[in-house]
Amino acid sequence: MCVTCGCSDDAEVKIINTETTEVAVISSQDEHYHDAHTSPTDTAIAHSHNHDSHHVHTHTLPDGTVVTHSHSHDSISEASQIHAQLHSTTISLEQDILAKNSLIAAQNRGWFKGRNIVALNLMSSPGSGKTTLLTRTINDLKHQLSLSVIEGDQETINDAKKIQDTGCKVVQINIGTGCHLDAAMVERGLQQLNPPLNSVVMIENVGNLVYPALFDLGEHLKVVILSVTEGEDKPIKYPHIFRASEMIILTKIDLLPYVQFDVQRCIEYAQQVNPQIQVFQVSALTGTGLESWYKWLSERVRNSLQVYP
Repeated sequence: MCVTCGCSDDAEVKIINTETTEVAVISSQDEHYHDAHTSPTDTAIAHSHNHDSHHVHTHTLPDGTVVTHSHSHDSISEASQIHAQLHSTTISLEQDILAKNSLIAAQNRGWFKGRNIVALNLMSSPGSGKTTLLTRTINDLKHQLSLSVIEGDQETINDAKKIQDTGCKVVQINIGTGCHLDAAMVERGLQQLNPPLNSVVMIENVGNLVYPALFDLGEHLKVVILSVTEGEDKPIKYPHIFRASEMIILTKIDLLPYVQFDVQRCIEYAQQVNPQIQVFQVSALTGTGLESWYKWLSERVRNSLQVYP
């Protein structure tokens, strides 16, 4: 199990090219760097004990072998050393996982820069309206901007088909029991997608308000999408994703007459977490507010293509 987010080690990631139907598989031993909890001696440790003066610690190895040792409270420092080794190594492993991801993300960023491609990482909880907003954006801007999409989900190619129906190039990444895209998955997805020079790549991340924000994909910027059906306190309940994002797109505002959602309070909460965050209020169904989003996107893309960070 991944020490960073709890993703399953045996998750099979599939990169599906909807145009060619080619399927590439990334195994847990490939680019998805998920490691077990181990001590500095490479022994996986789980332990339990009672409070007798003389008691036994049990350590379970990955192959199921049980190793035990006993000590008295006089030698409690031995147990403390094991605890310290385990927890310090868990922190080290998490840093290692994120460091490996950041290295590949930096390579992705260089790849984007060399091709004058602007990449946006779209993040949200499930059901926020990411795909609906994305298909509407593609249909409305496809004659102004060259757009392609990396679509992330645990299973199915349903959303990728919706994107494909707009005429946009799209690659589906199915992550199985995982909970977020990482830089290695995006790297492989880009190989299948092969976006054109001077274009925009929209990365629709897996629906999750926690872990997608932790993993740099090499994107130009992060965008969090929040619907009015979710509750206005999301920015303070899940602050990291809002702190990491440059903007919020508040979706489904056509439903405001029918739901209890305080827009102003939501914006205030978001600005508590990230004072610089921008907010766009839109309805992909009616088109309300989309012009402001489109203007921002077009200007940002134009500026970014001139000077990529």
